Amino acid sequence: MSELKPELKNDRFIRALLKQPVDRTPVWMMRQAGRYLPEYRATRAKAGDFMSLCSNPEMACEVTLQPLDRYPAIDAAILFSDILTIPDAMGLGLYFETGEGPRFKNPVTTEADINALPVIDMDKDLTYVTDAVALIRHELNGRVPLIGFSGSPWTLATYMVEGGSSKDYAQTKSMMYKQPLVFQQLLDKLVLSITHYLNAQIKAGAQVVQIFDSWGGALSHAAYHEYSLKPMQRIIDGLIKENDGRKVPVILFTKGGGQWLESMVASGADCLGLDWTTDIANARKRVGDQVALQGNMDPAILYTSPERIRQEVKSILDSYGEGGGHIFNLGHGVTPQATPENVGAFFDAVKEFSAKSP
Repeated sequence: MSELKPELKNDRFIRALLKQPVDRTPVWMMRQAGRYLPEYRATRAKAGDFMSLCSNPEMACEVTLQPLDRYPAIDAAILFSDILTIPDAMGLGLYFETGEGPRFKNPVTTEADINALPVIDMDKDLTYVTDAVALIRHELNGRVPLIGFSGSPWTLATYMVEGGSSKDYAQTKSMMYKQPLVFQQLLDKLVLSITHYLNAQIKAGAQVVQIFDSWGGALSHAAYHEYSLKPMQRIIDGLIKENDGRKVPVILFTKGGGQWLESMVASGADCLGLDWTTDIANARKRVGDQVALQGNMDPAILYTSPERIRQEVKSILDSYGEGGGHIFNLGHGVTPQATPENVGAFFDAVKEFSAKSP
C-alpha cells in the first residue's frame, strides 16, 4: 500500500482500520454532528428544515466540522447527510413529519413501481452531496480523515416499500418472500445506485466509506445472507479501492448483526462495526486479525455521568485488549438526549485510557 500523504496530519483512524500500529485507540461517534449540540440546532434553525441543511454544501460542511471544533480528541469527520438521499433522488419524495421521522410521498409497492425507478446518475443527481464532500475535505485541510457513507440496499428498501420507518417491516418482508424476483430487482437498482454514490464520494474526497445496514438485524439467518449481506458484498466489490495514492477502507455496520461476523468478514470490508449487544472480546476472538473492529458502547451510557462513562469506556478497552485494529465508537448513533458535557467525557476517556506509554 502507498504511504499516506503528508497532508493528513492525523492518520490514526485510517491506520487502525488497516490494522497498523497506533499511539492510542482512535475514536469518532456515529451522528456526532447532530441534535445534542446547540451549535448544530442553531445551524439547522437557520437552514429552515433538515433536508435544506443536508442539501446546502456550506451548511453541511459547517455542521460536519462543529464536533471537531468542540472535541479535539475526535479522529475522523463524517459527512453530514442522510441515508435516504438516494431514494429521494429516485423520485420517492422524501419529507419529514414532526415526531414521525422520514416519510416518502411515493413509496414503491408494485413491480411497476420498481421498474419505473431510475438508477441514480451522479453527474446529475445528488451533486449537493459530492459538493459537500469536496468542501469538507478542503476545509479539513488534513486535520482528520473524512468518512463518506450510504445506507445498505436492504435498509433503503425497507424505507422505500414501507413509505417510512417501520417496526416490523411487514410490507417489505411480504414482497421479499412473495415476490423474491421483484424484490431482487429493487435491490439490484440500489446496489448500482449505492456503488455510484460511494464512488462519487471517494472521487470528491472521502477517504473512508461506511455502509449503514441499520435494519439487517431484523432478518432471518438465511434472509440476511441473501438480501442484505450479498448486496453489500457486491457494492464493496465495485468500490474504488485506492484514491490519492492510498487505500480507501470500507466499514460495514449491521445493527443487530453480531451473530454473522464470520460471514461479514468475507464481504471484503476492512472493518466491522459492532452494536452494543455484542461482546467485543468475543468478536475479536471470532474474527482474529482478518478485519478491524469498530464500537461499541451503548449510547444510553451517555445519559449517566462522566464517572460512569469513564468506567464503561475503560471496560470496553480492557475487553478488546492489547494490539491495534480497534476504532472506538458507540454501538449506534448518539441521541439528542446526550449532553455535550457527557459526550466530551466520552471522547476524553477514550484518549486517556487508550494512550500508549512512551
